[in-house]
Amino acid sequence: MTKPMFSKEELAIMVARVQQHLLAEHDLQLGRFEAESLIDFMAGTVGVQCYNRGLHDAQALMAEQMERFNDGIFQLERVMPK
Repeated sequence: MTKPMFSKEELAIMVARVQQHLLAEHDLQLGRFEAESLIDFMAGTVGVQCYNRGLHDAQALMAEQMERFNDGIFQLERVMPK
């Protein structure tokens, strides 16, 4: 059995938000199981893309920080006297 992606509390909050959004924006009323199914689908499709984008953004940020760090180290180097 795989570990649930979200805690029961997190899922309950997301279910309520999905239900409220669909009712307010599309006049569509979903039950808890339907909302959970939609959340599972979105987490497995759109969620994967968002997760991967986050990884790429973090990698780019770390590369930028490492470049600054390397520049700082280079500036600390001393010239060997002749």
